[in-house]
Amino acid sequence: MAKQHNAQASMTMAKKSLALMLLAFFSLSTIIIILMRSNNSDSCHNLLTQHNEIRSPSSSSSSMEPSPLDFMKSKLVLMVSHELSLSGGPLLLMELAFLLRAVGSDVVWITNQIPPEPDHVVYSLESKMLHRGVQVMPARGEKAIDTALKADLVILNTAVAGKWLDAVLPKDKLSVVLPKVLWWIHEMRGHYFKVEYVKHLPFVAGAMIDSHTTAEYWKNRTKERLGIKMPDTYVVHLGNSKELMEVADDGVAKRVLREHVRESLGVRNDDLLFAIINSVSRGKGQDLFLRSFHKSLQFIQEKKLQLPSLHAVVVGSDMNKHTKTEMELRKFAIDNKIQDRVHFVNKTLGVAPYLASIDVLVQNSQARGECFGRITIEAMAFRLPVLGTAAGGTMEIVVNGTTGLLHPAGKEGVIPLANNIVKLASHVEKRLTMGRKGYERVKEMFLEHHMAHRIALVLKEVLGKAKNN
Repeated sequence: MAKQHNAQASMTMAKKSLALMLLAFFSLSTIIIILMRSNNSDSCHNLLTQHNEIRSPSSSSSSMEPSPLDFMKSKLVLMVSHELSLSGGPLLLMELAFLLRAVGSDVVWITNQIPPEPDHVVYSLESKMLHRGVQVMPARGEKAIDTALKADLVILNTAVAGKWLDAVLPKDKLSVVLPKVLWWIHEMRGHYFKVEYVKHLPFVAGAMIDSHTTAEYWKNRTKERLGIKMPDTYVVHLGNSKELMEVADDGVAKRVLREHVRESLGVRNDDLLFAIINSVSRGKGQDLFLRSFHKSLQFIQEKKLQLPSLHAVVVGSDMNKHTKTEMELRKFAIDNKIQDRVHFVNKTLGVAPYLASIDVLVQNSQARGECFGRITIEAMAFRLPVLGTAAGGTMEIVVNGTTGLLHPAGKEGVIPLANNIVKLASHVEKRLTMGRKGYERVKEMFLEHHMAHRIALVLKEVLGKAKNN
């Protein structure tokens, strides 16, 4: 008996060690966006393919073929990000930097706004880039100007990055740099529409935007509010990294991660976990999600449904500084006596462990929604159904009733979302079928090689324009 007990103890320790190793690996190797459709399939197809001024490059590639970005070998690319953080824009630009480095591009990174005090996130991300061969350069100075002038391509990341142009480049050099600028825009919020940010937008080689909804919004808003015209604009849907897909397709790794994360949260294997994975803020809708979650528990009790225990997981907290929004979330859970069912997790580079451990993703971004919402396709890769707001790029990802369920943004979406939570909690087969359909959609449209092919077509056009100028 003693030998059997020792053997079981050894197996348990080995299992926990494997889980910790996997968690550490994914934290380092999986870049994410914390922060990612229509009932009529014909209208959805038209939305994705029939645009005049806004063009979406098509994709067809195989992992066995050479990279569609091979033509970027030896090209000097300057990337300018407004900040370096665990938010979507910077992480997406970093991922593109690594794709270009993989084909031999010379990539230089500039962060326009660096915190005055040492920041462990900035240090960690810069170290990751340096390790992958990306040069990190100060935003200002002669070296930055010289690199911008010599670069074959300059990628401005987000609307706010436009401030770097006037702050650093002499006026007589702007005409040299602007014709080779690709402006990658992710924002959907109205306060980004300021002349000081985007006054040079009409003169760059092109704009790249993650969804058709956002591209149309920018086209209309810049014309109506600012009186300026968008440059040639390309819509490029994002794709999941190979690293994340490897985890999503590894049943053993997912099972180990699921058990480990659930144990750390104090939930059982048969409990149902509904998670929202975005940096905590009013615009991401964590407050309305918790209201919906609370309502769903009330509905279950009123209808006397016999269901597993439901839990809400909020991934995207900042344990070092609890914001007003997060304090309100925690207070709501306590006031409504659901604090044992609501779990707050710090923001992280590695979402794979949490996607492996939950049952449903909630994408509850408010107002105009997400520009795209990378976390949505990451969840679908893990065969998770998605409960999303019917706004922004989410409508170009989630097929309502097939890969998930959509609900209105705003307070009017609280009850519909609550009903959808109960619906998926009550129907195991529906959850599994939607998750499988979502996975199939990812494999068809949202992989890294799809994104690389779409971006390659954009870069070829932009480089061609830069040469002509």
